[in-house]
Amino acid sequence: MEYSVLQVSPRLRSFSLQPRRTKTLFVTALLGLAWTVGIAFGLRTLLAYESTPGTIGAVPRQWPSTSQIERLTNRPTLVMLVHPRCPCTRASVAELAQLMARMQGKVDAYVLFLKPRQSGIEWEDTDLRRSAAAIPSVRILSDVDGVEARRFGAETSGHTLLFDLDGRLLFSGGITEFRGHAADNTGERSIESLVNGRTPARTATSVFGCALVKRSQEGDKPGWLK
Repeated sequence: MEYSVLQVSPRLRSFSLQPRRTKTLFVTALLGLAWTVGIAFGLRTLLAYESTPGTIGAVPRQWPSTSQIERLTNRPTLVMLVHPRCPCTRASVAELAQLMARMQGKVDAYVLFLKPRQSGIEWEDTDLRRSAAAIPSVRILSDVDGVEARRFGAETSGHTLLFDLDGRLLFSGGITEFRGHAADNTGERSIESLVNGRTPARTATSVFGCALVKRSQEGDKPGWLK
């Protein structure tokens, strides 16, 4: 029996297309797998970054005698050290605003913003500084070259300290649970408990934020983050 070319050729063409379709499906599946792995790796990296605390220096147990900040003796004093260009610290400032609203005159508070000596006015002109300045009963100061930060042992933006009426350290740490995450947290609750005369859950917590200074390998000379 003889077959015409017209009868056979469509079948041959269908066989010839099968390897091409298989290859296309394989490439599509491979790209989908690569995309999934990339997303998973990115999320893992992000979560690791958010949950990695910053460093903490030698925090004094008593108010630093060389500090130029005025400490009142009729109520506790709170000090927060901040890098004005740190996006993570927006959450810390937001939590400070809520904390101060609940304590209403029970604590004297300062927010010290890092300011390199050679920097211009634009260095301090940030939304973060304006947000902190808008918090009632909070005084904003510039910490030139991070001198006060070193006196208080703060190396990470958002580091918050609370001292009692006699200048004794009551709390040291951060008031966010993760980097850039504004929500109820152990540090904030502990400060509120201490101010109200209750036993705190913790007297020290991790600090999540950008580095205030970089220590030089040659000594204690700081190198500013640009």
